Amino acid sequence: MARPGFRGTAARAAWTAAGLGLLALAWQWGATAFGPFVLPSLQDTWQAMLHLVVSGVAGPALLATLVHALGGCLAGGAVGLVLGIAGGLVLPVGAMSRPVFTALLGTPPIAWVVLALLWFGPGGAAAGFTVAITAAPILFLAALEGVGSRDPALTEMALLYRAPPLQRLTDLVLPALADFLLPALATALAFSFKVAVMAEVLSGADGVGGGLATARAHFDLAATMAWIVLAVVVLLVADALLLAPLRGWRASRAGRAGVPSEA
Repeated sequence: MARPGFRGTAARAAWTAAGLGLLALAWQWGATAFGPFVLPSLQDTWQAMLHLVVSGVAGPALLATLVHALGGCLAGGAVGLVLGIAGGLVLPVGAMSRPVFTALLGTPPIAWVVLALLWFGPGGAAAGFTVAITAAPILFLAALEGVGSRDPALTEMALLYRAPPLQRLTDLVLPALADFLLPALATALAFSFKVAVMAEVLSGADGVGGGLATARAHFDLAATMAWIVLAVVVLLVADALLLAPLRGWRASRAGRAGVPSEA
């Protein structure tokens, strides 16, 4: 007899495949209806993608974008996470930091790209900086809200019984963060790839953005779509490798607490 968790995973995989199938049908219909000068067919895009991979062009470009996206997300996310936790624990820090990070979150990434080009010049530094400044407020606000959502009664009990700071962090703060932090990490990771590619296009840096700029210059729509598909595939792989363990931990914690979990 199949286990409920296995059935849930299989059902989710089936619905995911169905969604991708519908997307592929819509893509092919658009290519047929509007022609290759508007939307290349799946076959043309696949052939262009194979050419990029076999020729050795895709590998270094995807690695460069991966470094820009993950490096910037890690640097900015770490700053935002630390300040968010500190702001949730210390009222003045949170009160002073929230409007600053809210302003950063509301600033369009294109503005940061322009500033980064003026500060660092063309190249990967501009892409990495733009990703970092985009990811930091996402993680800050999630950490701030997560720490603020912890049970005040449990916090008071921990202080009353003089629980060590490390125990309060692991038993009170981190569990409160979990429900807020995981969606924020997924959002920050997705935004990191989008912002990295945009910054690469505008700054002339190596990476997927550089490939897109070249394809645009040659009016090669098939290559353009191939670069987009490759970037999305790398994002999905990174999400699965980096965030799947956190999703599993969250699901197991919810199971131990008796809370129904989607996993």
